[in-house]
Amino acid sequence: MSALPTRLRPLTAVFALVSCLATPTTATAATTPNSPAPAADCALPGKTGWTDEGHDTDRTQFQRSTGTHRVLTLFVDFPDAQATDSTDAYAAQLAPAADWMSRAGYGRSRLAISSLHRWIRMPADSTSYGFARGLTFETHEKYVRDAITAADPYADLSGYDMVYVVPTKAAAAVSFSPTYLHDPTTAGVIADGTRVKWAVTFGQDMWRWGYKVAAHETGHTFGLPDLYSFTGSTHQYAGGWDVMGNIAGPAPQYLGWHSWKLGWTRDNQVSCLPGPGRRTVRLTPVERPGGTRIAVLRTGETTAYVAESRRAEGNDQGACSTGVLIYKVDSAALTGEGPVRIMNANPTATPPTGCTQLDMAAYAPGQTFTDPDTGARIDVLAGGRAGDVVRLSKA
Repeated sequence: MSALPTRLRPLTAVFALVSCLATPTTATAATTPNSPAPAADCALPGKTGWTDEGHDTDRTQFQRSTGTHRVLTLFVDFPDAQATDSTDAYAAQLAPAADWMSRAGYGRSRLAISSLHRWIRMPADSTSYGFARGLTFETHEKYVRDAITAADPYADLSGYDMVYVVPTKAAAAVSFSPTYLHDPTTAGVIADGTRVKWAVTFGQDMWRWGYKVAAHETGHTFGLPDLYSFTGSTHQYAGGWDVMGNIAGPAPQYLGWHSWKLGWTRDNQVSCLPGPGRRTVRLTPVERPGGTRIAVLRTGETTAYVAESRRAEGNDQGACSTGVLIYKVDSAALTGEGPVRIMNANPTATPPTGCTQLDMAAYAPGQTFTDPDTGARIDVLAGGRAGDVVRLSKA
């Protein structure tokens, strides 16, 4: 799911989005192996005025993506859907998100999740909040405000960066899990003298997606877009290679590009080819700390191809295929319209049980990706459990 926009636009089949501002970056001149370019030359400017893959995220709208994020979980029930069970199972469902986020962020992003272990009665019926009819920002903000107002006598909200609101299983009307981002131009939600800027309001889909829905929704508070498609085949663009796409996919972590955008991958871990030239890069698997994590071949003002090594063998996030993942990033593409598109090395492969065709997309040694329109080429020269070697070139 997504964060709701800060104006009246209603949600339909997919739940729009978050906003992000970025500063333009200009591609530099031709690069040779003897003149490495700074990573900043491959950073892309955001062009949508909303969530996109641009760098320099607007931190008045989104929370910082590094450091410790203090989260308070509130458990709510309703006059028409009263809880009869303990809050323990609900907290346990989301608790693994903390370790997952720490691993995905290489220890540079941590969720410190606390829970107010009591049921908080909402002032209105579960059916009154619009989840079934098309949720607007205003109705969603009222839901957040009602939860925080009801919890205020029992908790000091001033010590937290964001709130998770978890409904009782009895509230079938609260079906999905959108993210709340404050509107800086309005009074917003105030509790204990502080403004509540970010919240995830979970729905019944948390029991289907598991704790990774918390990673997906919290990603929106950092400024990440949705990688699944709002129209057509849902997972046609990114499949399960990023948790912002198919949450239940075989490799639901963050792409190396996202890790760089969020400050978890440092500039010195990015190899950049911003213009015509050639560069050979040894990639460390993104699942491991250290090394060069992504190789970026810039193709235009808002476009680039990215290569990263995926070697998740034996990992509980194990991918359906391993090797070099190559994808196109377009920071002018709207969230839900394919801002990241995986290039499929094996479009005719038969996927094993539990995998989709796009899950088999990784490139192996000897395979080459080319884009005749831009002159971009990525050759996979070698690979193994320790990582992969690629050669970027552009005419």
